[in-house]
Amino acid sequence: MELRSDRMKQGLSKAPHRSLLKADGLTDEEIYRPLVAVVNSSNDIIPGHLMLDTIAEAVKAGVLMAGGTPLEISTIGVCDGIAMNHAGMRYSLASREVIADSVEIAVAGHAFDAVVLIPNCDKIIPGMLMAAARLDLPTIVVSGGPMLAGRGPKGEPVDLDTVFTAVGKVTAGLMNEGELCALEENACPTCGSCAGLFTANSMNCLVEAIGMGLPGNGTIPAVYSERIRLAKKAGMRIMDLLSEGVTARDIMTPDAIRNAMTLDMAFGGSSNTVLHLTAIAHEADADITLDDWAAVSARTPNLVRISPASDFHMEDLYHVGGIPTIMRELDEAGLLARDAMTVSGQTTGQIAANAPAPDGTVVHGVDNAYYPEGGLRVLRGNLAPDGAVVKQSAVPAEMRTHTGPARVFESEEEAVSAILDRKIVSGDVVVIRNEGPRGGPGMREMLTPTSAISGMGLSSSVALLTDGRFSGATKGPAVGHVSPEAAAGGPIGLVEEGDSITVDIDAGALTLNVDQSELARRREAWAPRAPRVTEGVLSRYARLVTSADKGAVLS
Repeated sequence: MELRSDRMKQGLSKAPHRSLLKADGLTDEEIYRPLVAVVNSSNDIIPGHLMLDTIAEAVKAGVLMAGGTPLEISTIGVCDGIAMNHAGMRYSLASREVIADSVEIAVAGHAFDAVVLIPNCDKIIPGMLMAAARLDLPTIVVSGGPMLAGRGPKGEPVDLDTVFTAVGKVTAGLMNEGELCALEENACPTCGSCAGLFTANSMNCLVEAIGMGLPGNGTIPAVYSERIRLAKKAGMRIMDLLSEGVTARDIMTPDAIRNAMTLDMAFGGSSNTVLHLTAIAHEADADITLDDWAAVSARTPNLVRISPASDFHMEDLYHVGGIPTIMRELDEAGLLARDAMTVSGQTTGQIAANAPAPDGTVVHGVDNAYYPEGGLRVLRGNLAPDGAVVKQSAVPAEMRTHTGPARVFESEEEAVSAILDRKIVSGDVVVIRNEGPRGGPGMREMLTPTSAISGMGLSSSVALLTDGRFSGATKGPAVGHVSPEAAAGGPIGLVEEGDSITVDIDAGALTLNVDQSELARRREAWAPRAPRVTEGVLSRYARLVTSADKGAVLS
């Protein structure tokens, strides 16, 4: 087999290179085997990454068993939950590009033959997949797995979203601080990505649908020994992909991207997946637009509702068959590209055919869908000419259409202060702007304001819209990714306090009920705000980042 790594280890002129490899402790036998990069994002701050060293060791064992030489490299990560509701969240989305760049640099710079990627949370997963598309090497992803749900005072399942919502309940006098402390102690009982279908678990499941992970990657709990066996299988399987010459772009085809979009709509994942899959598709030369998302949503029924949309958690989905079971139902309905190849060596259709049938409770059948359309909905209108996104599977029926007065805030902090000070009342439409990719900078998640609204009992009477984004844990009529953003001159920057706004999810419309001549007058008077950040990585990011509807990739 002709190896890519031969360019840096074969021949007389590469004696210095071999000397350095021997300084790593490698023998000649190890040097001349295929070199496999094991990209580990383990760290001590992200709960979903605490156990990734164990996953990496299992992957390396699998590579060794199959005749390769595994060499571990590392990359960064940000925990969105810990970064939430302060300046740290500005760095989260920007980290996705840094992760993609760092993986590309480390793998290409050392001429590795193949890659095993080990992510688990939020931006690390799409960042690694973006790098995989750029490198186009034999690649497989094995994630760390979801956390088990905690248990509340009555034995009910709880998770991180329960704690965020409880903060609003304490403020509203619906819960005391002792009860909040009890939740704080018990909501996150194990390592792993947070137990609901938030961004991390949404993306880990989509890794399966896009074909880059083995079946079970998205749902096997982090603390189960099955997760270790999966990692060993991934290490062995990467050697097969190398010998077969199967690369990342052979897997991440336009059909595979659309399979992932379809699964996303069926299980009602995080709205962040729209950003991330769009960015991954861009790197794989399989570009998709919000119109493509709208088309997939229109034809895909919502079959699954996991926290925050219900009391089910990832472990419940795992026990009824996981992602393959959802894919079986989608395949039988003719909604999947069943010939799309996966890293397992099986096609999507073959994996689906061998999966258990839906149980009808955690995973519904198409004939008993929660809703005839997908879990996410694209909205357009004079307030979002380039589109916006809402997780409609987490919106109460009475708020699918809502008209109310705008309550305008220039930052997340301003909005949170007003909500907790009870200045937001039933019927309001909270507008948080200048939090987009450029204006934030970094497009912060707005879980704190949406959770406060929910905890104070207003999620069935107050809408929120922003040019920022939301956590996968967000529920209620929360419309994000409003494009163009305020900092780019988008109409959201023209909204004034008290303006009438209509959010019509059924019609897919987001409308500012203001006369065109008045909007023209406001536009003439509009001027961009001074940048919040003028130094460092965020300053560079703000200058280079594109709009949310383009995936917030760098230009």
